[in-house]
Amino acid sequence: MLVRRFCLPVLLATLALSGCTTISPQELRTRDEATCRNYGFRKGTDAFAACLQRIDLDRNETRRARLYADPAWNGGIGVGVGYGRYAW
Repeated sequence: MLVRRFCLPVLLATLALSGCTTISPQELRTRDEATCRNYGFRKGTDAFAACLQRIDLDRNETRRARLYADPAWNGGIGVGVGYGRYAW
């Protein structure tokens, strides 16, 4: 019984903290380059640069779609937000 009381909170804490990982820009770039190499593009070519650009644009679009799908996001419209906040 003591093992269950101890293991469950530790397991839940581990799962909760595992979602808090971040990737540095260098690691992200390395992953993107590996993806483009796996697609068959050679580093230093225009096609390789275009591949990296498409990955970045896709990532931005995914981030934007996730933001717009968030019900708490109001588009920056609200009391004290945007135009009129510091109207002189």
